[in-house]
Formats: sequence, structure tokens, C-alpha cells
Amino acid sequence: MSAASGFSHRERGDGTVVILHRGRAAATLRGARAAKFLAELDAGDPQLVMARWTGAYKFGNERTARNHPRNQR
Repeated sequence: MSAASGFSHRERGDGTVVILHRGRAAATLRGARAAKFLAELDAGDPQLVMARWTGAYKFGNERTARNHPRNQR
């Protein structure tokens, strides 16, 4: 499975973390959630961690959809 891409994040001075997907804000985390996110970011693959926190991660049906006759080119 290919990794998610297009994610980045910004840490603000007040402790808020904004997760961006292709330059647009996808999630804003504050307080304990922001701290937990940053800890996970250091421990794992950053792109996949950000995809999971925003809810834009693979759901498991992509392979089935890719193999559907309508999507064959």
C-alpha cells in the first residue's frame, strides 16, 4: 500500500497544531490532543500519522475499487 502524501503541519506559539493537506487546513489540535499528536509524529511515519489524525487514511477498499472494470484504463 502506498503511503499517504500531501500532509504537513504547523505548530503555533500557543501550542495549537494545524494539520494541512495540500495547503488547506484539515484539522486543528489543541492542548493534550496536540501533545499526543506530536509524540506520535516523532514515533511513526509522519504522513500516515497525519492522515490518521485527519481521518483521511486508507479504508481498505481501494484495491477493490482499483480493480473494478469501470476504473480500468
